[in-house]
Amino acid sequence: MEIMANIATAVINGKAAEVERLINEALTARISPNTIINDGLIAGMQVIAERFKKNDIYVPEVLIAARAMTTGLNIVKPMISNIDTKPVGKVVIGTVKGDLHDIGKKLVVMMLQGAGFEVVDLGIDVAPEKFTAAVVEHQPDLLGMSALLTTTMPAMAETIRLLEESGLRDKVKVIVGGAPVTDVYAKQIGADGYAPDAGSAVDVAKSLVE
Repeated sequence: MEIMANIATAVINGKAAEVERLINEALTARISPNTIINDGLIAGMQVIAERFKKNDIYVPEVLIAARAMTTGLNIVKPMISNIDTKPVGKVVIGTVKGDLHDIGKKLVVMMLQGAGFEVVDLGIDVAPEKFTAAVVEHQPDLLGMSALLTTTMPAMAETIRLLEESGLRDKVKVIVGGAPVTDVYAKQIGADGYAPDAGSAVDVAKSLVE
């Protein structure tokens, strides 16, 4: 459908006003909000995720595209009842205790939302107890933890240990990431997945909820 391709292109180019205009056109043409989200907005963000993963584009372009996608989501989301649309999965995410870095995590949040996940962002400096409480409250499929300092990485292991002690570990899959984090470290602490960047995080998340 040409209008869906145009919405996707507008998202890729980060043209929020164009996204808004095209979505209103699509709604006038009685195209369903679900189709607009899946075949327009998410399709556009998937292209962005792939380009970002290959280093064809950088953080500013991703943020601009994500802003355009959010503009579109804000128009169509209120028109969808929760019964009609089921997210790919639910993710609780945060930067670990003692770490105040936010941009990388925000990118992951945007990429996950762009791929159709429901995301609960706990923010920065999140203690193991807060992660555990959020797993109880939100019952997510996935728990994502980010660290940008080697000194804060042990908080990831602490969180996994607390999940085990609370009897919650088998109820949620854990993904870790951030500049100093490695696949070896992820395996060492018992995480289910590791993502070196935001684009890969989406692939890992999808593989874990399938």
